[in-house]
Amino acid sequence: MSAGVAPAGEAGDAVFADRGPWTLNGQDLRWSLHVEGPEVAGFLPIDEGSVALTQAVDPSDQQPVLELIQTTDTRTRQIGPFPISGGDPVLTFFLEQTTRDMARLTGGSPFYIRNRIKESLAQGGQITRADNGTVARFQPFTADPNAARMGGFQTLTLTFVLDDPKQPIRELRAETAGEQPGYVNAMALQ
Repeated sequence: MSAGVAPAGEAGDAVFADRGPWTLNGQDLRWSLHVEGPEVAGFLPIDEGSVALTQAVDPSDQQPVLELIQTTDTRTRQIGPFPISGGDPVLTFFLEQTTRDMARLTGGSPFYIRNRIKESLAQGGQITRADNGTVARFQPFTADPNAARMGGFQTLTLTFVLDDPKQPIRELRAETAGEQPGYVNAMALQ
């Protein structure tokens, strides 16, 4: 097993590996979903939810597409469509959920947050390899010039447990250290 700071982009490349084209063969993929954080207006914690990746047919051109079905404690919603040959819709969903939650909990700009996360995923990260897979970790706000105004999110760590690049990401986790703000966004492949 080796661990350490990955060469620029290696950890991000592992996360953003070309996981398509997707072939679900009638079998949906399902991730458990759990989101927790402080009680703030507009923030929606999820005790026991799920996200399913499904295949459908686009009615406009009869071509296959992917959709996400998010089921939470209070609602079910359909997200998509996504192209079969595109990137990982579950990864996109996870990163957007984390961005929106952080913006709601801090009052910060989702554009600023999204851009810092993108930079971190493209340029840095730590990678650990073992027989049971690869773990890529990122801390997008540790050295951010606005860290003092991030209400604990300067400690945010994004963790991805990966298998073969053609396989879905097994686990996606965003978590702050310490009690403030006490944020977790966790998805695990079932």
